[in-house]
Amino acid sequence: MSKNSQHKTWKDKLHEVIYEADTPIGKLFDIIILILILASIVLVMLESVSYLNAEYASFFNSAEWVITILFTIEYFLRIIAINKPKSYIFSYFGIIDLLSTIPKYLSLFFVGTHALAALRALRLLRVFRILKLARYIGESNNLLKSLVASRAKISVFLFAVLIISVILGTIMYLIEGPQYGFTSIPRSVYWCIVTLTTVGYGDISPHTPLGQFIASIVMVLGYGIIAVPTGIVSAEYAQQSKKIDLNTQSCSNCNENNHSDDAKFCYKCGEDLHNE
Repeated sequence: MSKNSQHKTWKDKLHEVIYEADTPIGKLFDIIILILILASIVLVMLESVSYLNAEYASFFNSAEWVITILFTIEYFLRIIAINKPKSYIFSYFGIIDLLSTIPKYLSLFFVGTHALAALRALRLLRVFRILKLARYIGESNNLLKSLVASRAKISVFLFAVLIISVILGTIMYLIEGPQYGFTSIPRSVYWCIVTLTTVGYGDISPHTPLGQFIASIVMVLGYGIIAVPTGIVSAEYAQQSKKIDLNTQSCSNCNENNHSDDAKFCYKCGEDLHNE
């Protein structure tokens, strides 16, 4: 037995199992939770199929109650495992865990609320921690930073696209007119946005030669417009060269994540991460 494990209390071990995926038992626990989440979502989906629900209603209800009770136990264990329960209760996952657990209990008093159990799909975001794909967590953080850094440029770009859509939509309204479906400027702007983004529903289309010519310009312009935000974000992303930390270390005191690989203490509260 290592020195670290000798100093770990039952609470520390519980925290390691529930909140971290760096140990075999922690990974196993999270994989079991993932399976339960998937099973619950599948049950809710199958229950929405009328003929299946009519035949297996009792089974669906019993299975959902079993899963809900297991999630309830997990929720309280997560609260017990940390020194500051509020840090989990009011965290993103804490709120999602609660919202995904209470619908079944609410269904005892209100009809149809159990369908909200599909919120458990959001908990699948833990798959990155469970499979220890920390490099993807790091990459996603870099992508998020790139999007934040690009927000001003993208905002200006989107505003420019909106102005172009209004101008071209107004022109198409004047050229095509109500007889070809362009009944108003807002509806014409809608057509321009649909065409510019290369979606092309086809519910409105130009019939005059001049209108079709402008539509062709809008279509070609759409390909260039799609590439602009991609280039902006890519340029910012290329500058995100920080080291990606490959761990799922979670503070047992404040529940903070995203610690460096060589961190010994929590960067937020100073708690010993290794419980030495």
